[in-house]
Amino acid sequence: MDTAELLLPRSRKANERLHALIPGGAHTYAKGDDQYPDNLAPVISHGRGAHVWDVDGNRYVEYGSGLRSVSLGHAHPRVIEAVRRELDRGSNFVRPSIVEVEAAERFLATVPTAEMVKFAKNGSDATTAAVRLARAATGRQRVALCGDHPFFSVDDWFIGTTPMSAGIPATTNELTVAFPYGDLAATEELLGRYRGEIACLILEPATHTEPPPGYLAGLRELADRHGCVLVFDEMITGLRWSEAGAQGLYGVVPDLSTFGKALGNGFAVSALAGRRDLMERGGLRHSGDRVFLLSTTHGAETHSLAASMAVLSTYVEEGITARLHALGERLAAGVRQAASTLGVGDHLVVRGRASNLVFATLDENGQPSQRYRTLFLRQLLAGGVLAPSFVVSSALDDADIDHTVEVVAQACAVYRKALDAADPTPWLAGRPVKPVFRRLA
Repeated sequence: MDTAELLLPRSRKANERLHALIPGGAHTYAKGDDQYPDNLAPVISHGRGAHVWDVDGNRYVEYGSGLRSVSLGHAHPRVIEAVRRELDRGSNFVRPSIVEVEAAERFLATVPTAEMVKFAKNGSDATTAAVRLARAATGRQRVALCGDHPFFSVDDWFIGTTPMSAGIPATTNELTVAFPYGDLAATEELLGRYRGEIACLILEPATHTEPPPGYLAGLRELADRHGCVLVFDEMITGLRWSEAGAQGLYGVVPDLSTFGKALGNGFAVSALAGRRDLMERGGLRHSGDRVFLLSTTHGAETHSLAASMAVLSTYVEEGITARLHALGERLAAGVRQAASTLGVGDHLVVRGRASNLVFATLDENGQPSQRYRTLFLRQLLAGGVLAPSFVVSSALDDADIDHTVEVVAQACAVYRKALDAADPTPWLAGRPVKPVFRRLA
């Protein structure tokens, strides 16, 4: 299908309505229509399994579903049934529901490296609670985050470090410092420079690259030696790396860890987990100053907790992590072969763990290019593939992967033409896509 054939009149009207009422036209910046080619930002009607349909009636094979949260596919039967059982039993009460302890037991049985858990609704709540707890436990103010990882929280301690720092006091920004991933020497130098000031080291234990040998264990030793709290942000790695997250796969236990995304298969649930002595500071069974850890009206909503229990059971009983890896390996091999065959293997680059694949679009000089990304996305959309990344869900089948690779091959043929011309402009049909974090709209 030529991109000229993909017309989205209803989606365009829906986008206009979205922008008129919702700042940015979406409730997550990564879902904004500025992330998609001009006039090719489909508005979704519904989804089932690995497919979604837009309001214009077009069907797509979808990747990165729900910003990586829908890892079992849309409307997964076990998850939906678990939620349905709670629907006529009430969702929120004046006292804890028995579902809360059952969900905690299930989580801690699946992630045995943690001793206590508290649930919330989004990842930012959990990571910020971890930072607050680390500051309270250490009596220190500074936070050291991994500067190579793209996102930790919507809260000031992180957003102040991005180009979208408007509205955040400079004094807040000064309390956050950064260390590079994989470089123990640089991290040790940072801890020495701010000796006795850093409350925690927070990072994704792995993302698009595997941790160098000994790296996570080295961080563990550094944190212990310098008296700071080690926090693993497992929003992405949780379940996708192993049922027990990256900490379960690599065998390095953090003091605190945060989970979300895949935990609810699209339902709103996140978790802060960790050592009992730290977590209990947010409880009632200690003699120190109370920490306002997590206290959310909807954190214990029964439908989402039921969903999380069904997700954890499905992962463990059906070997979902292994399936995600197998699907990702098949996809990566197909895309790399297509790119190589069409002469763009050095320009369309697939990266990351098989269960969490992303792609880079490089220009004729080998530099990352939003214009070439726009060209590539236009061709994918025209072929019925909605893929801001190549992050798989377990609902994909071999036919979906084969179709995706076929569409990628068609896109690579156009990519080659643009490289030969040293100018993708004729294939953009409008403005290029834009990075999420930028100072000006």
